[in-house]
Amino acid sequence: MLVGSEESHIIWREDLGKPPARGPLMGGRGESSSPWSALRRVAPLMILASFIVCLVLYYVSPMGAAAVYEAYRKRLRIRGTQRRLPQALIIGVRKCGTRALLEMLNLHPHIQKNGMEMHFFDEDERYANGLEWYRKKMPYSFDNQVTIEKTPSYFISREAPARIRAMNATIKLLLIVREPATRVVSDYAQIMETKLRKGKQVAPFHKRILTADGEINDGFKAIQISQYAVHVLRWLREFPREQIHIINGDNLIRDPYAEINKVQQFLRLPPYITPDNFYFNETKGFYCMRNETFQKCLADAKGRPHPYVDPAVMSQLRKFFVPFNEQFYEMVGHNFGWPTS
Repeated sequence: MLVGSEESHIIWREDLGKPPARGPLMGGRGESSSPWSALRRVAPLMILASFIVCLVLYYVSPMGAAAVYEAYRKRLRIRGTQRRLPQALIIGVRKCGTRALLEMLNLHPHIQKNGMEMHFFDEDERYANGLEWYRKKMPYSFDNQVTIEKTPSYFISREAPARIRAMNATIKLLLIVREPATRVVSDYAQIMETKLRKGKQVAPFHKRILTADGEINDGFKAIQISQYAVHVLRWLREFPREQIHIINGDNLIRDPYAEINKVQQFLRLPPYITPDNFYFNETKGFYCMRNETFQKCLADAKGRPHPYVDPAVMSQLRKFFVPFNEQFYEMVGHNFGWPTS
């Protein structure tokens, strides 16, 4: 239709065919409707958004940034890497510094940690999934890297030693121990915090570790775990002593480099970790880690303060552990000099 005059005219065109294509700004797809085209358009924005999130997390919470990086790393495969069964295991002991040990070793470029406690060798249901299932849970690693998994409850498991030997008879085992009575207090502190968080009642320390007639409650699991000689015997039946490296957890707190350097040598790693990788955090009251790209402290739940314990109760507990400790010293060939009262 044409409407016009001498001075002006309007052209009004009606297309009876299909309507004109809508461009991207109008909600259309543009020239191409391929999903790959759409992905190419949004990919740079997604990468930029991820970078910004990581950057913000780094300044607000370095631990949060590390968690994001770890999540990405587990899902990305770099050329030349593959998932491998662990060549080393941190088998325990609970509340002796297993997490700190793992994170400190992770400073080494030849270490590839599995961050989760897998409970593969001590839980029948998981063990029934088979070694291939377990292998696929491990991180990608290069040929020159050592994959390490940590599950502290392996140490007290009756089945774990033989199952681990069946997987790899030459595997290297890391066992970290602390003064047994102090370990019991640390174990109780975690149990207490967990129950209080759930609104449950918590019995005082002395009522948990003592029976009604005032004797040490040998049925309390925290006390059973600290009887190191009972548990290490099962491991020495399956593995030679030279395959088990024992870390002094009390010394790891005071001088982390000294203990980590021994682990480097045990795992036959190049001496990469140095004293400069550790610094004392005055606010937290313990050592933190750093390398060329980041610094990291353990979560607040680690190194939590211990409740007050009557010195007489603590002395009684230490006396109880004396025969177990002496047997442990003899079995592993090292006297840790733990207090006897």
